[in-house]
Amino acid sequence: MAPGIACSSLFTCCLLFTLLCSPLAMSQPQKEAAFGAESLPTGTSAASVSEYTYPDYRGKGCVDENGFVYEIGEEFTPGPAACPCVCTEDGPLCIKPECPSLHPRCIRVDTRRCCPECKEIKNYCEFREKKYKRLEEFAVSPCEKCRCESNGEVHCAVAECAPVECVDPVYEPDQCCPICKDGPNCFAGITVIPAGREMKIDECTTCHCSYEGDTWKVDLQATCIKHDCKEI
Repeated sequence: MAPGIACSSLFTCCLLFTLLCSPLAMSQPQKEAAFGAESLPTGTSAASVSEYTYPDYRGKGCVDENGFVYEIGEEFTPGPAACPCVCTEDGPLCIKPECPSLHPRCIRVDTRRCCPECKEIKNYCEFREKKYKRLEEFAVSPCEKCRCESNGEVHCAVAECAPVECVDPVYEPDQCCPICKDGPNCFAGITVIPAGREMKIDECTTCHCSYEGDTWKVDLQATCIKHDCKEI
C-alpha cells in the first residue's frame, strides 16, 4: 500500500493500488525510470524516418535539379540552363561546347540555355538620340545628308559647294551653299565692283572687274591701272 493512504476495506485498497501504480497513471519521468527510455514507443518509427531521408549517391551516380538519378558514365543535363555533363564518380563533369557567336546587332539575348541565343536583332539606326529605319535617308542640316545602312550604321556626307563668283556671298537659312544675290563681283580695295564693270577708285586709279562668260578670268580682285596724274 502506498504510504499515506488509508482504506476501509480490502477491495478498496486493491482498487487504489491498481490506479496509482499502473503505467497509465505514471508521469513521463516515472515511466522512463520504471520501463527504460529505449523501450517506450516514439511518435516517428524508423521506417517513417527513412521515407524522408534521401539516399547518398556519391560515387554511385549523379542527380539533376529535378531529382532524377543517372549512372556513372551516363550523359545528362543537370538543368535547363546547364551544359551537357557526364556523370563520374567525382560528380558531374560538364564541358561547355563552342557556342555560335551572337549577331553583332543583337539587342535581346536568351541565357536560359547552355549557349546564349539571340531573340531580337536591331533593325534600325540611332543617330543623335533619334531612330531611323533601315535604308532611310535623312538630313541633319542643309549641308549634311545621312543614310541608315542595312548593318545598322549611319553614313553621312557633307555637300561640296562650288566656288562662289562674288566677294559678298549670302547664306540662306534652308540652303547649304552660299549664293551671290547681287551677282558676280570683285574687290578693288574695299570697293565692290560688279563683274564686267570698270570703276575709278581715285583720280589716278581705274579698276576693272574681269569676267568672261560664266567663269572668272582672274582672281576676285579687280585689275587696277594707275595713270599719271598731278595732284591738285
